Amino acid sequence: MSDTRYLDWPFFEERHRRLAQALDAWAQERLPGAAHGADVDATCRTLVRLLGEGGWLRHAVADGTAPIDTRAICLIRETLARHDGLADFAFAMQGLGSGAISLEGTPGQRAHWLPRVARGEVICAFALSEPEAGSDVAAMQCAAREEGGQVVLDGEKTWISNGGIADLYVVFARTGEAPGARGISAFIVEAGTPGFEIAERIDVIAPHPLARLRFSGCRIPAANRLGMPGAGFKLAMRTLDVFRTSVAAAALGFARRALDEALQRATTRRMFNQTLADFQLTQARLAQMATTIDSAALLTYRAAWLRDQGQSVTQEAAMAKMAATEGAQQVIDAAVQMWGGLGVTSGQTVERLYREIRALRIYEGATEVQQLIIARELLKAARA
Repeated sequence: MSDTRYLDWPFFEERHRRLAQALDAWAQERLPGAAHGADVDATCRTLVRLLGEGGWLRHAVADGTAPIDTRAICLIRETLARHDGLADFAFAMQGLGSGAISLEGTPGQRAHWLPRVARGEVICAFALSEPEAGSDVAAMQCAAREEGGQVVLDGEKTWISNGGIADLYVVFARTGEAPGARGISAFIVEAGTPGFEIAERIDVIAPHPLARLRFSGCRIPAANRLGMPGAGFKLAMRTLDVFRTSVAAAALGFARRALDEALQRATTRRMFNQTLADFQLTQARLAQMATTIDSAALLTYRAAWLRDQGQSVTQEAAMAKMAATEGAQQVIDAAVQMWGGLGVTSGQTVERLYREIRALRIYEGATEVQQLIIARELLKAARA
């Protein structure tokens, strides 16, 4: 690991420090062997298997006996992101994709799916967004109706991570118990179910499996419902709440790697009879980068610590997600600038980081949505 002094902060216990150090050693040994090829799907499958074999996925998958340790998943995501963005993605989606089963699955559903998810034998997806229902989840149109002891799904989902490679999809659909968000339910849909197809694979600037899903008279057992009818929106929000702070941690991992790359470049690149680091402009930029990272880290691990104490962290998690993702974008951009022409060359680490960070400012709640959440919580307290 590079600078690990933040592990001495009072947010962490000794077990967290041991976890971060052990994962860093494992990642240095195992992740370079999972070099990315042209087949992103195959690489993701390999990474899920490696993370399962290494025992890391069990931290993201709650078995119903104990809540997820938020600080642990944040440290894991930060460490993985610093080494390999696709490894972080693979870890996070196993947790997010199975989160609703952990929270509201029946004992049978949990026993059937969660151990295999934790071992990396089953790949998960969280199917919430639609073409006209992204941040406004309550506007979803994908519908489910009961018919002859089964549930019939019709509609589309889009921007679904792990779409096309997942074995298990947790799908949220309108069931009509009440208007808006109160009439949505959640269902388990297995890949290969008749009437369910991958309508389109979506390519993005930081490649990972992503797809648009289509359901056309897709029949599943009524027993595949998760939780109570009409309670799907709350379940989706509860699932996202578990993992939102970890998005900030992933951004921290990208930012820390960018600072490492900037320091390496600044101290070795010679120009005008001195190194880049000897220029005061460079020193000022490095200082700003380090301060931005520590500021975001304090917000991130405050939110994680509070959640592990059983407290509501709606405002704190939104602050952490906003500060860490926006700050990481600034840090990575500064690193690219220090690398000059090489910084925008395909294959360079800072170029990869530049592509990786952009999506984090959007998914699991865009920065503008986080601002609305923070303001709403502030106004709620002011009016109380």
